[in-house]
Amino acid sequence: MTTIRQEDLIQSIADSFQYISCYHPLDYITALGAAYETEQSPAAKDAIAQILTNSRMCAEGRRPICQDTGIAVVFIKIGMNVRWEASMSIQEMIDEGVRRAYNDPVNKLRASILRDPAGKRQNTKDNTPAVVHFEVVPGDTVEVICAAKGGGSENKSKMVMLNPSDSIVDWVLKTVPTMGAGWCPPGILGIGIGGTPEKAMLLAKQAIMDPIDMHELKARGASNRAEELRLELYEKVNALGIGAQGLGGLTTVLDVKVLEYPTHAASLPIAMIPNCAATRHVHFELDGSGPAKLEPPRLEDWPAVAWQADEEKATRVNLDTLTPAEVASWKPGQILLLNGKMLTGRDAAHKRIVDMLSKGEALPVDFTNRVIYYVGPVDPVRDEVVGPAGPTTATRMDKFTRAMLEKTGLISMIGKAERGPEAIAAIRDNKAAYLMAVGGAAYLVSKAIKGAKVVGFADLGMEAIYEFDVKDMPVTVAVDSSGTSVHQTGPKEWQVKIGKIPLATA
Repeated sequence: MTTIRQEDLIQSIADSFQYISCYHPLDYITALGAAYETEQSPAAKDAIAQILTNSRMCAEGRRPICQDTGIAVVFIKIGMNVRWEASMSIQEMIDEGVRRAYNDPVNKLRASILRDPAGKRQNTKDNTPAVVHFEVVPGDTVEVICAAKGGGSENKSKMVMLNPSDSIVDWVLKTVPTMGAGWCPPGILGIGIGGTPEKAMLLAKQAIMDPIDMHELKARGASNRAEELRLELYEKVNALGIGAQGLGGLTTVLDVKVLEYPTHAASLPIAMIPNCAATRHVHFELDGSGPAKLEPPRLEDWPAVAWQADEEKATRVNLDTLTPAEVASWKPGQILLLNGKMLTGRDAAHKRIVDMLSKGEALPVDFTNRVIYYVGPVDPVRDEVVGPAGPTTATRMDKFTRAMLEKTGLISMIGKAERGPEAIAAIRDNKAAYLMAVGGAAYLVSKAIKGAKVVGFADLGMEAIYEFDVKDMPVTVAVDSSGTSVHQTGPKEWQVKIGKIPLATA
């Protein structure tokens, strides 16, 4: 009988969440490096280069890959012969490990978890509680998977109850385009088939914890129906042409994972959960000999990719003298390097601003001819002015866009992924523009931020309004003043170029 000590599990959990905050799994990096070599879309290739460069920078600097350091998800298999030397419950031990990891002063992680989710939505300040999935199995060890799942990818999770005769492939191909790019492709799709609705969702989440092995599967061929489905979906999802960051390209998914479970004769539950460009998970085992030992990956295992702004193709923009006329002159797909001062704000700040406007109250800052960046940064450490500060999903701000453009004097916005019809109409009507920064390149983006201070709503923590002073921050014009969206034109163009799926059936 193995004895597992309380402190060993707590410390192993803490070490694991620190580890995955700054180290991509090497299978992901290898697969993304291969995708970079084959990518033919310039916009997608540039985005992948930023993600790979950011990944290596985070490994070197021991800082988070993404500003959204995720909701803590833990799968734990407890051997039946294990004895615990502990006064806390398993949930309490895991939560204590998460608490230590997210409040580590050397590499502080962003706390994103809110209690009272349908009410006051108050931040717990330490990213607890974790979501824990328990299983008791034969054996005398404890097996653990720790994953940090960002909100952008979690929000794109899908579940459906198909009829037994319905096509799983058809549903996936119909559904993936509706997910947009807020899940930060290229990534991995987890597909759960069978059981009950909640079992299918759990299978999909478990599936994305497995290593990327699509290259090996393609080489040896399928040995069962689940592997046949993986190969078919991998080819057809990539043929949609969505590409890196939804800009259009050859690689949307690096792998498709499928897990199955027996189900009722009348049912076909299907779940799909993506893992994003900030894929983060680690596996360890406790055998009673002490806490888990996690070896840092070797930097030489990263592809030799170093992103730099192409100054010949990019246009430098002075935010301090920016005018509506200059914004209206920007073209779809144009690369900009932003310089000067910008404001920040995301969900909570936007809601408060709109509420204040409706009451006729004065705002804490003047948005006239300003640009707002949708971001919730990580707290700085050491000599940083701000921690990793990549963009959040812009569609969550769509319902606020018209009011912001028409009542505050705002003239442009920065975020990740596409905008919906409501926001595009507001942008077009006001001759504004939406700029896209690369999701999954948070540390790289933060290096362009030379100054940061809170200028409004300090009580909102990471959702406060900041003023950033930036130098050559790279962005792409994703929606221009006429309402043309590169997230619509890019995938259509590449779907035609790939030529495997007719546009009318996608």
